[in-house]
Amino acid sequence: MRDITTKHIPPRSWPEALTRRRFFGFVAAACLATGLSACDDDRDEARRLQATWTASPQNYNEAVPVPGVPPPEPQSFQDQSIRQVMRVSAGGEKVRVRVSNLFGTAPVTLGGVHIARGTGGASINATTDTVLRFNGQESVTVPAGQEVWSDEASFSLPSQTDVAVTVYVPQTTPVATVHSQGQRTISIAAGNALGRATFTPTETRQSYYWVTGIDVRADDARGVIVAFGDSITDGTGATVDALNRYPDFLARRVAADPALKGFSVVNQGIGGNRVLNDVIGTRGVERFQRDVLGTTGVTHTLILLGINDIGFGGFVPAQTVTADDIIAGLQTMVDQAKARDVEVFLGTLLPLEGMAAPYYGQEAEAKRQAVNAWIRANTAQAKGIIDFEAAMRDPAAPLRMRPEYDSGDHLHPNGTGYEAMANAIDLGLFR
Repeated sequence: MRDITTKHIPPRSWPEALTRRRFFGFVAAACLATGLSACDDDRDEARRLQATWTASPQNYNEAVPVPGVPPPEPQSFQDQSIRQVMRVSAGGEKVRVRVSNLFGTAPVTLGGVHIARGTGGASINATTDTVLRFNGQESVTVPAGQEVWSDEASFSLPSQTDVAVTVYVPQTTPVATVHSQGQRTISIAAGNALGRATFTPTETRQSYYWVTGIDVRADDARGVIVAFGDSITDGTGATVDALNRYPDFLARRVAADPALKGFSVVNQGIGGNRVLNDVIGTRGVERFQRDVLGTTGVTHTLILLGINDIGFGGFVPAQTVTADDIIAGLQTMVDQAKARDVEVFLGTLLPLEGMAAPYYGQEAEAKRQAVNAWIRANTAQAKGIIDFEAAMRDPAAPLRMRPEYDSGDHLHPNGTGYEAMANAIDLGLFR
């Protein structure tokens, strides 16, 4: 089995670099040593902040090394507002928003960033419109390769609510850091429309631009479940604006369970992502540090990744990997999570017979079976497994997805299939 090494991506601030248990243990030890009563307040403040929505950052300009796939056309914005709609998981009394320029080669300046409750389409409840500030300023310049959080702002936010984050781009700004598959309608308007209750978009898209995270502060915050994976986590095959990806269904199940009050579910999937190679999005063994362990308040993660490592080798022979290579990469992520006291669950790879060659074939199927056998046989390596394959396979043809769950490409589920995936997860795992 090949040894997998990863590039360390340092967290944004030292408290986020520690697990909740270790951080609170450190604070408790300091309190005992100094006798400072304020330590209890500091510990409570750290506990109450958690992620409620995420979108993994991608490099818009990265080329896909697959024959016949052209590089992306350059994009830029100038004197335009982008209203980006998100469904948050947990609610709270304060929010902060992360703006990312991780893949930019030049600074990005946003003339303003507002958050408001969404009321559908490009409309907001104007009475909730809130200016977000960055070190007290309404505009923010994010250096190349960096990301920043807004100051916390008072904002009453129920769980399972749509919010709209509107950004104004005053000067010509090339697009670099995006999340390409948002599965929500994103509206673009000319000029500064930051606080406008509604506007008629000049165009709509389905990608998120620069905005990659929303954190919420709540008294009952308990933890964050991060869904980590590829297009099956990101939601290919789901219906735009229907909120029917598997993490969406899981988030609603968690919100409806009184025993899980205070937990949130966030989605860190990237369509086309792999464990071991950069194709679409940074490879999993590298971005796991940032997108899972760097998520505010993370306590659990579900990993469903590896099918693209198998399939893309058919298009790019130089990037062919073995089942043992994939297993070693998954083990690396499990080890990283356990070292941070994050409970990790491995998902079995879904059946895909019928997917077009050269993505699928006998060799690909043998690798998938080997990876799934390792996942099932090595449950001690992780906290547990989620047997997605068992929930999705056709009893009459076990190498295929059930027809009623199939989006049509034999790889990605439809909304009904994604709901079945979410229902296959025992919520008792998080209690």
